[in-house]
Amino acid sequence: MPTEFLAQLSYERSEQRWREILSSLDQTQSVHVAEMEGKIVGFASSGPEREHDPVYHGELYAIYVLDSHQRQGVGRNLVRATAQQLWECGFDSMLVWVLAENPSRGFYEKLGGRYLREKVITIGNVDLPEVAYGWPDIRLLMEERN
Repeated sequence: MPTEFLAQLSYERSEQRWREILSSLDQTQSVHVAEMEGKIVGFASSGPEREHDPVYHGELYAIYVLDSHQRQGVGRNLVRATAQQLWECGFDSMLVWVLAENPSRGFYEKLGGRYLREKVITIGNVDLPEVAYGWPDIRLLMEERN
């Protein structure tokens, strides 16, 4: 991420953004929160795919797990809950966009995500490549083994 973009982040702006997101969710969108011992350790948000993909109808918009809680099944459980929610809303497939340089890309591959395509997004004044992974059948994500 561009340094100047990260420097402009603030708790207050993030809090306001999340208030807006949570207050405007419709019945096809969801936010799942992972909590351990009274502390939020991760979240995932999802809803309809935003670019009208002909195959992938649901989208994992964002997922984050604290470093201290990664590799403990928290992310898998968030993806499972997301897939279940999307399924209940009538979506049978899902994709996610991730920065190409994100070291966590392997997480999506381990969950069976198929590489779909790349695009370039602009964050701050920097163009960054983003990669899409997709699951044509999200029922596979809802199974306990994932």
